[in-house]
Amino acid sequence: MTLLALETSCDETSAAVVRDGKILANVVSSQIELHAEYGGVVPELAAREHLRNLLPVAHSALREAGISMNQLDAVAATQGPGLPNALLVGLKAAQAAAFALNKPFIGINHHEAHLYSPWITGTTADFAAFQPNISLIVSGGHTLLVLVSGDLKHRVLGGTIDDAAGECFDKTGKLMGLPYPAGPVIDRLAAEGNPKAYDFPRPLLHEANDDFSFSGLKTSVRYFIRDHPTLLDDRQKVCDLCASVQAAIIEVLVKKTIRAAKRENVRCVTASGGVTCNRGLRRELERACANNGFTLRLADKTLCTDNAGMIGILAERKLLAGLPQPVLDEEIKPGWALA
Repeated sequence: MTLLALETSCDETSAAVVRDGKILANVVSSQIELHAEYGGVVPELAAREHLRNLLPVAHSALREAGISMNQLDAVAATQGPGLPNALLVGLKAAQAAAFALNKPFIGINHHEAHLYSPWITGTTADFAAFQPNISLIVSGGHTLLVLVSGDLKHRVLGGTIDDAAGECFDKTGKLMGLPYPAGPVIDRLAAEGNPKAYDFPRPLLHEANDDFSFSGLKTSVRYFIRDHPTLLDDRQKVCDLCASVQAAIIEVLVKKTIRAAKRENVRCVTASGGVTCNRGLRRELERACANNGFTLRLADKTLCTDNAGMIGILAERKLLAGLPQPVLDEEIKPGWALA
């Protein structure tokens, strides 16, 4: 099976060509520089950029893969969750292509694609190595813990009840005057700081649930900066602040993930989503899993951020399994929660 996949859920335009479990091409056009001026993603600007970039990106992916449109067996796109106008661009383009080619179309849940992305090694899906796992999906808009009991069988255990981890990184970084997106900048500065310099709250860490809340941490950082107005003039203190904030976020993510894995009696942990690029998070997950005898699978960094490769791999797997039946005229699902 040869499949074209499109991803336009937020601020990255991506197209990928997938064949028989292998990503032949995965092209991503980022809008970071466009939105940096505003300190965050502007939905209408994102949609306009998708309109501008989608065809060139799709043509580039097809050219890189050495595939023509007539060789496609199916077309897929992200159906949700995401920014409504941004989702519309990719979904309707994919549906139009499927209609013109008289081929199946499948809409994919963006978070579900992240959920299975740790099983993509390099450019090849390695589902033969699958084992039941607790999966942490952590990004700018969502933080989820999911029990994956079998191939394409999963159950959400808990998720974000206010600010997601990635949102907390970006918003606290903005309070410090760091450029957008602040998450990667905090990660770099934290490497030079003392994570024990300042004590910030670990929200819901000791609650007997699998939910996450980071709004209180963000507010704590706001008041701390207000009460220490000269701190931001000292680079070392800024590094210490970054390290302390990052340590608080990571401790919550790692400890709740390990606790869920123990409770659900699985021996494997996976992690995916944009925040999984954070070096501190990857390091602490590796350490915690090693200490508890768990296998750890981290999504490749190229598949952590928004990309069509993971959309295509999941779409192909669903089509081959007959789940779900393709529907050509489905609408976007901006708030599509992972079931």
